[in-house]
Amino acid sequence: MSRLIDFYRGTAKDSAGRTLADIWAYPDAQMESIHDFIQWLFPLTEPSRFNPYAPLLTDREIAEFRSDAELQKNLKRSLDVFLAFLGLRYQDGAVIPAADFAAKSEIWLSRNHNWMRITRVLAGTRLLGLEDRSRAFYEFLKSLKDGGRSAIQDDTFEYWKQAAFGDREYNH
Repeated sequence: MSRLIDFYRGTAKDSAGRTLADIWAYPDAQMESIHDFIQWLFPLTEPSRFNPYAPLLTDREIAEFRSDAELQKNLKRSLDVFLAFLGLRYQDGAVIPAADFAAKSEIWLSRNHNWMRITRVLAGTRLLGLEDRSRAFYEFLKSLKDGGRSAIQDDTFEYWKQAAFGDREYNH
């Protein structure tokens, strides 16, 4: 079995002894100040530069996430938790501002570590079968940039596009 899969099923803890439900319950201040949980919520195939204990996705785990309804449900919830942290929500196929977006966006729309988290979230959700949500999140970020409502730099935006679309051509 896989510790990551077990963690995502709620039957194992991450490298810091937390359950998935523990992380989902983090208040915003904890999400902002703790830096080793995001790799467990949105694992990737390459090692984290910041968390040596982060899981690395295998092809088998990717296939299991993509085919298992419980894992998909929990991944969607992880995304919802992260979006709420940013003052966003997923609704009807789109990522949109939540009621607290103005206040929360002041924290993350200026350059900070959350831009790297966003890259991980876009890539992780795409890899694990939530391509539609990854691309919806990207489209929201693109609308902020295109509307001049963020300090998102072009190089960061290129990382985000690659994370959301992988090797597929982006035609929007």
